[in-house]
Amino acid sequence: MTEGVKQKLQQELNDLDEELHVHLPREIKRAKEFGDLRENAEYHAALARQQYVQARMQQLRQRLGELSSIDLSKIPHDRAAYGSTLVLYDAEREEEVTYRLVTPEESDPAAGLISTTSPVGRSLMGREEGDEIKVTTPAGTRNFEIKKLTTMHDEAKSNAASED
Repeated sequence: MTEGVKQKLQQELNDLDEELHVHLPREIKRAKEFGDLRENAEYHAALARQQYVQARMQQLRQRLGELSSIDLSKIPHDRAAYGSTLVLYDAEREEEVTYRLVTPEESDPAAGLISTTSPVGRSLMGREEGDEIKVTTPAGTRNFEIKKLTTMHDEAKSNAASED
C-alpha cells in the first residue's frame, strides 16, 4: 500500500524537479527581458513559484523518508493501526460504517479511507474490537463501537490462504 503512495510522491517530486530546473529558469529569463524588475509581475510570480516548488520538494523528500522508514513488521497484529479495516457502529446514526486507516496521502473519507492523522483516525489507533470510542470532529462528537477489526496482517493471511 505505501509503495503506491511512494511512487505518487516520487512522481510529483520528479515533475517539480523538472519545473525547477527547466521551466522556471526559462520563465525567469523571459520575464527579465521585460525590463525593470521592481515592477515586473511576471518576474515576481516566477520567483514566488520557484520558492513554492523548492519548499514543496523539501516536504516531499521528508515525507518519502518517513514512508521509507515504516517497518510493517512492527504494526500491531491485534490493535487498530495503519492498514487496518474497522467496522464501526455509529450510535447516533444507528448504522455501521467501515473505515480503513491509511496515510494522509491515501485519504478519501467518502470512500471510507480515513487518515491515521484525522480526528477519527487518531481516535481509532491502538483500539481493539469491542472498544467504545468518543470522537470529537469538526462536526461534533460521535460515538462508535468497534464491531470488527481486520489488521493488515489478517488481510495478508487471508489473501495467502485464498491463493492456495
